Amino acid sequence: MLGFDPFMVVKTLVMEDEKARPLLVLMHGNRKVSTKNLARQIGAKSVEPCKPEVANRHSGYLVGGTSPFGTRKQMPVYIEQTIPELPRILLNGGRRGYLVGIEPKVCVDLLEAKAVNCALVE
Repeated sequence: MLGFDPFMVVKTLVMEDEKARPLLVLMHGNRKVSTKNLARQIGAKSVEPCKPEVANRHSGYLVGGTSPFGTRKQMPVYIEQTIPELPRILLNGGRRGYLVGIEPKVCVDLLEAKAVNCALVE
């Protein structure tokens, strides 16, 4: 991942619940999302990743270059609970390979990201 610690690189995942309502999940680069745990924590029956073309429509970004900021549709944002504890994170700036370093508090404050515990170690 461009020579950065994958734990500090935060990926933006576009997912949807059983009613096809989109949501964003911010997850460590070296972790997967337990969709079962996520669904339980957000009060959904199920959650699954969007197909790439659907994710592109919701976010306005190409998959692999999705930023949680400036998305086409406003979506709820969930952040893995250990991310806000980090001093700095790198996340996508809107295109593949373009990472921006910010304090995780920015995601919590500006995106109103809600903390969840849904990480699986890859």
